Amino acid sequence: MHYHDTEWGFPVDDDRRLFEKLCLEGFQSGLSWRTILSKRPAFRAAFANFEVKRMAEFGAADVERLLLDAGIVRHRGKIEAVINNAQRCLELVAAEGSLARYIWRFEPPALTAPVLATETEASRALSTDLKRRGWKFVGPTTMHAFMQSMGMLNDHALGCVTRAKVAAARLAFRSPAPAIKK
Repeated sequence: MHYHDTEWGFPVDDDRRLFEKLCLEGFQSGLSWRTILSKRPAFRAAFANFEVKRMAEFGAADVERLLLDAGIVRHRGKIEAVINNAQRCLELVAAEGSLARYIWRFEPPALTAPVLATETEASRALSTDLKRRGWKFVGPTTMHAFMQSMGMLNDHALGCVTRAKVAAARLAFRSPAPAIKK
């Protein structure tokens, strides 16, 4: 409940927090979010608090260490993916200026009701572009969940008290994405 009421759906423009959310959404694939959320402190400890530069330096010994860490999800493909994604994130930041600046370019038009779907045109576009850049475990469903969690979509139910709080936070938020020229 605390996560739902204070974090899920609120806009994020901090690169470290965005990268953490991307990684955790990848780990969540095929599992419950409750499982991932309960393991978040262990994930932070195991993955250098999701500091991209530090994670990008992880190697084979780190993969083996992480596979033995009972506090996290021990899936070799997902572990290797987040290390790969840290390396790709450094490239993306060098090219785009920041992860936030890049991610927020994919913001869809605001909707008046929650999106009752597992993927959208925007999540497919983000997924496709990240995959083109060499990222892994960033499919369109995972990217839709990421877009919900990081506040790009307000998918709180229409009667949910947190929906109004997220809407107010979104009104005060200034997207780091460059303005589109008309």
